[in-house]
Amino acid sequence: MSQAVIDDNEVDIVIGALRSDLTTFMNEWRPIFSRFHLIIIKDPDLKEELKIPEGFSADVYAKADIEQVVGSSIRFTGYSCRYFGFLISRKKFVVCIDDDCVPAKDNAGYLVDAVAQHVSNLQTPATPFFFNTLYDPFRKGADFVRGYPFSLREGVVCALSCGLWLNMADLDAPTQALKPSQRNLRYVDAVLTVPARALAPLSGINIAFNRQAIGPAIGPALRLSGEGKLRWETVEDIWCGMCVKVICDHLGLGVKSGLPYVWRTERGNAVESLKKEWEGVKLMEDVVPFFQSLKLPQSATTAEDCVVEMAKTVKEQLGKVDPMFSQAAEAMVEWVKLWKTVASA
Repeated sequence: MSQAVIDDNEVDIVIGALRSDLTTFMNEWRPIFSRFHLIIIKDPDLKEELKIPEGFSADVYAKADIEQVVGSSIRFTGYSCRYFGFLISRKKFVVCIDDDCVPAKDNAGYLVDAVAQHVSNLQTPATPFFFNTLYDPFRKGADFVRGYPFSLREGVVCALSCGLWLNMADLDAPTQALKPSQRNLRYVDAVLTVPARALAPLSGINIAFNRQAIGPAIGPALRLSGEGKLRWETVEDIWCGMCVKVICDHLGLGVKSGLPYVWRTERGNAVESLKKEWEGVKLMEDVVPFFQSLKLPQSATTAEDCVVEMAKTVKEQLGKVDPMFSQAAEAMVEWVKLWKTVASA
């Protein structure tokens, strides 16, 4: 595996805390997290005090802190609280790991340094405009294959790194309900660039991004009317992923998927969550064709510009399908305003 040269002062690790006792979680990650600054966002609906072991450089934000910065214009409940961490970070790279994940082990039994791999993905170019059949050509032991145009071999800036996880795969509620015992136990030692104009869902469980390049594009927007808090009950990060991918394609940036893995424990009941997620499953049939045909104007040259322009089109086209999309468009515009306000504070 290639080793990233990490400036500890360039990385924030954001953790959305939905459970009060983070002792086991933090101690599992101690060999990796202890080098970095942590931003821990307590779910505003969590009543108990957080239990965090000593030995970490961590800033903890609770409901009162969130309201002081943003008021009540945007909801940061459930795992959406992670977005507040993205908002207040000042580092170039943001790594986000959920509190129900622990470090995974590779095929040789070694602990996976998720932060190092994410930063390596972001520090090496992405190749979205021509698929390399040896996956990421910038990883140690790989290269460009025969026939790969030399004019494209410099690649582009990688703005988003989407890690995977072992044990509980990222299945939707219908699939998990039908296959309750299915687990992902295959550690595939590979990273690839998602091709240009190909959409992909995002899961905030295990991601990292270049905040300077696309920070404002990763924010809360689409919410189901009766959604819950857990992964099967929300579509917010899926929507966010499609927004980000279209924006990256427009700005000439790249997205990588694959390593690093984390080990994810089970949380939530798929059958019960199905009642809340089904609305989102149906909406995807309208959402995907919309994003596939979406074109942003050349005048949109920053992530902020792209989000605002995208919100206009969402409201005009998808707002007719369901009022939730109009609300999402308003939330996108509000998020950009908030991002600029916090940035200038």
